Amino acid sequence: MIVRQLTCRGLTSQLCVAVRTGALQRWRDQAQFREHFAKAKHIAIITGAGVSAESGVPTFRGQGVWEFYHYRREVGYTLLTKCKMPNPAHLAIAECESRLSKQGRSVVIITQNIDELHHSADSKHVYEIHGSLFKTRCMSCGEVKANHKSPICPALEGKGEPDPSSKDARIPVEHLPRCDRSGCNGLLRPHVVWFGETLDSDILTAVEQELEICDLCLVVGTSSVVYPAAMFAPQVAGRGVPVTEFNMECTPATKRFKYHFEGPCGVTLPPALERHESEAI
Repeated sequence: MIVRQLTCRGLTSQLCVAVRTGALQRWRDQAQFREHFAKAKHIAIITGAGVSAESGVPTFRGQGVWEFYHYRREVGYTLLTKCKMPNPAHLAIAECESRLSKQGRSVVIITQNIDELHHSADSKHVYEIHGSLFKTRCMSCGEVKANHKSPICPALEGKGEPDPSSKDARIPVEHLPRCDRSGCNGLLRPHVVWFGETLDSDILTAVEQELEICDLCLVVGTSSVVYPAAMFAPQVAGRGVPVTEFNMECTPATKRFKYHFEGPCGVTLPPALERHESEAI
């Protein structure tokens, strides 16, 4: 009995030490990150599906038909009217960008998300590398334009499923969204990058230029498994720039980064980006 009690006490003591050590390391990491943040002149923030998921937006996987994307457009409208988005992570990024711009510093957002939530949060310097759910591209004339119609066409009203493998509604192609450019009437598609398609070369070039000059990089809510975005932060880390990961769990790239803060982005990111005591404005 005595041996058992001593063993339990020993295990409890070891657990307490481990917890304290972990908490102390997190505190040290946070303090060190804040010092890097205070000195950074050009901050690149790479965001993924984890940020949007905290706003209730379904993640986007697989190449879908119009019903699949229409469903997500309608989810976006529903959440917007219920004032559920953007979430604290989006707002923290936008506030940080606005605040630092007054100090002659810059923040650029490189997002894999297609929901425009960064724009809704009033972020200005945003690269949507996978396109936008609220833009269409004509498959005939190639015109890209904003489209916030709800529904996007009469035939899609009430249609759409969250699962891209769901049964097709069999909507006749002539009833799907069409280009309204004079003399065109071509079939519209969502202006998003489907798996297997290449990213816009102009956007990719601009992103690469931003990453080459950044002196601090944040990776927020991304699994770091979708390429080419998955290689952005490791490349930055490879030239000695501190990279910080904010995610619900570790990723294949975590060990290559200087800091990792685990938990919901809406909880971990705001205090990381709040005004530093050294900021004059």
